[in-house]
Amino acid sequence: MTRKPFYAFIDASNLFYGGEKSLGWKVDYKKLIQYIKRQYKVTKVYYYGGVELEGFGYSPLTDKLDLKELLSFLKRKLRKQKLNKTQITTTLKNIQRVKFYLKLKEFGYKLNLKPVKIFKEPDGRITKKANCDVDMTFEIMRFYKEYSGVLVLTGDGDFLAVLKYLKETGKTVKILARGERTAREIRQLAGGDFRDFVRLRPKIEYLGK
Repeated sequence: MTRKPFYAFIDASNLFYGGEKSLGWKVDYKKLIQYIKRQYKVTKVYYYGGVELEGFGYSPLTDKLDLKELLSFLKRKLRKQKLNKTQITTTLKNIQRVKFYLKLKEFGYKLNLKPVKIFKEPDGRITKKANCDVDMTFEIMRFYKEYSGVLVLTGDGDFLAVLKYLKETGKTVKILARGERTAREIRQLAGGDFRDFVRLRPKIEYLGK
């Protein structure tokens, strides 16, 4: 009987929150997917993150997000609309983010992107949120019958219930996450199957062209 494959699920907001400044070095995402496929015998890698739409016509109820169309929309906005300096900076950042996601698709990541919601706090601060925990949990269970185990790239304690269930029902659960951002219960659950993401730096750091 052929053994079922391993799947990987990446919680980008937990693993990469704060970007390179927080991590202290730049991840080479091509090296990362190659490494986890080779090291953990993973066949599919799902990536969950947020994307800012800036008025792009998209409804999660009826549409499938087309990143190339979003990129064209943002470029047109930059050319044709009268934007202030802050708006220009924001749109340029979002263009780079969409290009990044398109590159991830080229590398073989399966993207699940959630529109970023923008909130204005009482003190005037702007907060941006795109919590993908529910989406990731849903797909971990949606594909339950397809895999023998999972490699989960998150240290978020909110995933404890679903990961505990996987182990209790005979699935292998391996965790690859930043040690300082990993909930104690997640580390305890994984036991010897926990590895600190930061230790991968020599293998997956982006060193430029």
